[in-house]
Amino acid sequence: MKVGEKAFGVFCWFSVLLTMLGVGGFLAFLVHEGGSAVTVSLFFEDTPPLDAIFSFAPVWDGIWAACFGTLAVILLACIIAIPMGIGCGIYLNEFTQGRFKVLFEFCIDLLAGIPSIVIGLFGFALILFLKHTFFPDAGTSLLLSGMCMGVLTLPYMVQSTQSSLSGLPEELRLMGASLGFSKGQTIRHVLLPSASEGIMGGVVLSIGRAAEDTAVIMLTGAVANAGLPRSLFDKYEALPFYIYTTAAEYQSQAELQRGFGAALVLLALSVSLFLLAHGLHNAMKQRWRRG
Repeated sequence: MKVGEKAFGVFCWFSVLLTMLGVGGFLAFLVHEGGSAVTVSLFFEDTPPLDAIFSFAPVWDGIWAACFGTLAVILLACIIAIPMGIGCGIYLNEFTQGRFKVLFEFCIDLLAGIPSIVIGLFGFALILFLKHTFFPDAGTSLLLSGMCMGVLTLPYMVQSTQSSLSGLPEELRLMGASLGFSKGQTIRHVLLPSASEGIMGGVVLSIGRAAEDTAVIMLTGAVANAGLPRSLFDKYEALPFYIYTTAAEYQSQAELQRGFGAALVLLALSVSLFLLAHGLHNAMKQRWRRG
């Protein structure tokens, strides 16, 4: 028995070591291949940075517009997925039961298993339907990409909220009732703060999924050299699409290095959003405690 326990401990340690080596090797490869390309010219090329940021001057060869488009898609997806996902997760765990709950959970699992390319095709088909019926001027756009990305990331929020709430001890619900709280007040002041760690884990997963997916945006509005979108109904650029097109069509080693540099920028952007989500979690936790 002791030999088996030691062998299992060695296996777990070896698994952690391999994971750390894999992540470290991946980061080292990206830095080696694209670190030298991450310069001001990668973002803005010959356009003055302040003019590009504040005066919306066009940037023809840099990735500034792709960074802006990626952030816009992530923001739209989060606006759609996070409130709806938390609300669905609360309803699924606290207000429904029986066959309807089983059906609801099956639908969420089914949505989570749909490939992203299918979500993109759905968005494209929706635009074709609207174009031939009610809105002849309808077309793929930043708004459509954000909506489809919100649908793609919604299951992560629902499942993380439900699993976080279902893992809480029943004593917390009884504590709210003993304090005279209504069911809504118990959820707001007791359950959500206690489940916030798991819920924020779902937020982080949603942000990462929205930042990296290419299949959805290819079919719903991302194009090369679109520049900064002037409205939600314009075409736009995005970092995943830029990386994809560069890897598929590069003509020189310098262009490929710019693709690796863009991958580093996308990774840094994702990490920054994760840290922002963590900071928001801490702020909400303190607010819940004061409330």
